[in-house]
This record gives sequence, structure tokens and C-alpha cells, in this order.
Amino acid sequence: MTQVHFTLKSEEIQSIIEYSVKDDVSKNILTTVFNQLMENQRTEYIQAKEYERTENRQSQRNGYYERSFTTRVGTLELKVPRTRDGHFSPTVFERYQRNEKALMASMLEMYVSGVSTRKVSKIVEELCGKSVSKSFVSSLTEQLEPMVNEWAESFIIRKKLSLLNDRCTLYKSTRRKSSTLKKLSYSDWNNQRWRP
Repeated sequence: MTQVHFTLKSEEIQSIIEYSVKDDVSKNILTTVFNQLMENQRTEYIQAKEYERTENRQSQRNGYYERSFTTRVGTLELKVPRTRDGHFSPTVFERYQRNEKALMASMLEMYVSGVSTRKVSKIVEELCGKSVSKSFVSSLTEQLEPMVNEWAESFIIRKKLSLLNDRCTLYKSTRRKSSTLKKLSYSDWNNQRWRP
């Protein structure tokens, strides 16, 4: 198992404390920790410290690029290290991608439950400090709608078959832009006017 060592300069710690309010302290600490973690991962990937010449060296450092990263604390501005060969990828984003997936799932659940797109985007902004447009929520639900409809249809068909065995009349209502009501009876099924 690899060990991670963080090196923080006393000047960095003092500047974090001096120029931060309570909410921003945790952001600054997380930013420093994530940046140092990614730097250590790059050193481990290259298999050489900075300015060190070894035969085991895999690649060379190639600077940084800025990336915004949304967490529970808020949006962090991280300096993501690069390598010359371009194959290095820090695991920080992979680990925390599950949180983003959970956020997307909760947004979809709110929308499916009937919460408006404006309210969904407002809730997301309050939760993580990142604004999400109404069109983003709508496009996300459009992608999900075929899967939800497929599941609903298969569920309804199974229910219909069990009800048809009891020779009952089934009323099916679907949620669309305009509400529709469809009546299906046992005679319709036998006459093959309606098939799933």
C-alpha cells in the first residue's frame, strides 16, 4: 500500500487562515489536500522526484491545468498536474465521481416526482453552490425518459397479463403532456385489437 505524505509550508497555512472566512477555510484546506495528493500521484507515476535523474523514470512533468471541481463544500479550483506522455490521470476525480452521479440521480428523482425544473436547479444550487440551468435538467430527463417508459411499459404489461387472467377490465393512464386514459378489456385482448 502506498503512503501519502503531505508537505505544507507554514506560509501557506498562515495565508489560508488569514484570508479565509469559516466557509472558505474548508474549501482552501480541501484544495490544498487535493493538489498535494495529485502531485504525489504524479511523482509516483513518473517514478522520480522533481529534478531527479533515474533509470526508472516513466515520463516527465509537464505543468498544470486548472479545473473546477464541485464538492459538498462548494466548487474548488484545482491545479491538475500533467505529464509529457499525456497518460497520467489522477484518481481524485474518479473517487468523487460517485457523488456527482448521486447528484444526477437525485435531480432526476425530483423531476420524475413532479418538481419543476426551476425548483430542481434552485435546490442543486443551494446544495452544492453550483448553478444548473433549467435546460440541463430538461435534457437530462429527456435522456432518462425512454428508460423510464420502457420500465413502466414492461411493468404495466405484466400487470395487464395478471389482470387479464382474472377477466378484469384494466384502465391505464399515462403521464404525458396531455393526460390520456386508455381502456383495455379481455375482449380487446382476444380480438387482438391491442397487443403490447
